[in-house]
Amino acid sequence: MRFNLDWPWHIIRHLPRYHAALELPDSGPFMTSIASHPQRNTIRVQLKQNVILRKVEARFWDELEPKLEISEYAKGAMMVTQGSGQMEQFFILEGILKRVVGNSEGKEMILRLAAETDMDTSYAAWRLEQPTPYSIVALTNCRVAKMPMETWVEFLEHHADVKNVFEYEIMRLMSEVMAHTITLHLLDAPGRLARFERKHADLIDRIPKKELAAYLNITPETLSRVKPKK
Repeated sequence: MRFNLDWPWHIIRHLPRYHAALELPDSGPFMTSIASHPQRNTIRVQLKQNVILRKVEARFWDELEPKLEISEYAKGAMMVTQGSGQMEQFFILEGILKRVVGNSEGKEMILRLAAETDMDTSYAAWRLEQPTPYSIVALTNCRVAKMPMETWVEFLEHHADVKNVFEYEIMRLMSEVMAHTITLHLLDAPGRLARFERKHADLIDRIPKKELAAYLNITPETLSRVKPKK
């Protein structure tokens, strides 16, 4: 079901109380520490490729690593629930996450997608002392490194260089969501798809057609018509 783009953004911001309409599975993750994970060496390499964590100096990794928990989420699992006070920081190791807002009528809008080396967060809600205004959902089977927001903020307060990179990334993500919303207003279906292929060429063949159609705010049938067959 497509999202009504005529809704003012200030209304979308107040949709948390309608999260139940999303009806997404809430599959609990498998969790372990990095040190006890059988693929810990691979995970350490992946973390150091992350857009934020690659800025952490080598001498601070012994401080950071014990704070991180490795979690495995099944496709469709709810990682953060819209409207909740749950605040976490996620660093994506494998798979794709989606940030979603929904309402009581069962309509939803995908605000952004994120994959390996990227992250997602509840940081803005934490700073504003408000419930998280969106859900974070595993679009595919995912592995992430995560920590409670309070722990992440405490780490940032002691590492100004990492905090500067992180807050810049937060601003970039906000601009990305705004640009996506504007795209849905101004471009037709072929234009939306063309922009997605240009901006997210690495994801185009990894996202189920239904999810891609939802992100572009078009029907799967329309997507089939405008997306060339390979």
